[in-house]
Amino acid sequence: QVQLVESGGGLVQPGGSLGLSCAASGISVAAYIMCWYRQAPGKQRELVAAIFRDGTTKYAVAVKGRFTISRDNANNTVYLQMNGLKIEDTAVYRCKANHPSDTDYWGQGTQVTVSS
Repeated sequence: QVQLVESGGGLVQPGGSLGLSCAASGISVAAYIMCWYRQAPGKQRELVAAIFRDGTTKYAVAVKGRFTISRDNANNTVYLQMNGLKIEDTAVYRCKANHPSDTDYWGQGTQVTVSS
């Protein structure tokens, strides 16, 4: 079966950095559009970053210049490097895989808390 497992979340100070991983099984991340979403309590789910099958990327305005999405096809893993973290980045971050001929797959999420 398909599984997306996020890791790397935790507590970090404002201005700090954190790297998230999304390890996939049952699908190849190279064949899917891979996305990072986040959702804070009481707020709408937000697309943070996406990497397309040709390797192009897109970012939410709020994170552009601070976050980087990348993909390691050999390890079948997608990453989100987060630098210059702000308190408003606090949220549960979830990985999603999308394919035109398949359903969407979601990970369980990993908590990122930016706090002093």
